Amino acid sequence: MSYVIRDAVHADLPAIRDIYNDAVLNTTAIWNEQPVDLGNRQAWFSARQDQGYPILVIVDGSDSVLGYASFGDWRPFEGFRHTVEHSVYVRGDQRGNGLGPRLMSVLIERARGCAKHVMVAAIESGNSASIRLHERQGFTLTGQMPQVGVKFGRWLDLTFMQLTLNPGALPPAVNQE
Repeated sequence: MSYVIRDAVHADLPAIRDIYNDAVLNTTAIWNEQPVDLGNRQAWFSARQDQGYPILVIVDGSDSVLGYASFGDWRPFEGFRHTVEHSVYVRGDQRGNGLGPRLMSVLIERARGCAKHVMVAAIESGNSASIRLHERQGFTLTGQMPQVGVKFGRWLDLTFMQLTLNPGALPPAVNQE
C-alpha cells in the first residue's frame, strides 16, 4: 500500500480527533482521561498554526487519515525556545505497519527546518514499542520519573528521551540592545 505524508487541513480534524480519543480511552500514550470534541482539536490546530508548527498526517490512497504527528513548545520560557516536544499517534488498526517511523522522520526534518535544536519525547515507561521507535530514530534516554501520573487506576512512570537535531551547533548569540 502506498502512503502520503502531508500537512493536515481542517477536513482532517475529525479523523485526528478520533485517533486522539482512541488513545485517550484505550492507551496510556495520552494521560488525559476524557475524550475531546472537535472544538478542542480545532483550537489545538489553530494554536499550532499560529506558532508556525506543523501537524502532519499520513494518509492512504483514498486520503483516509491513518496517523498524525506534531510538535510544540516544550516549556513556555524563552530559554527553551529551541526545544520542542512531539507527539505521534497512529490509528489503532494501523499500528505496527511502520507508519510511526515514517511520520517521525518527516517531523524531525521539519523541526530542523524550524531551527530547533532538541526534540523531546515523554513516553509512558511501559510503552516499550514507543521507546524502541525513538531509539531507532536516534533518541537517547535522558530520564525516568516514577509514579508522576495516573490512569486506569494505576501509577504511571514517565521516560524522557531526546534527540539533538543539530549536533555541534553553537547557541544563538544574545541580542544586545
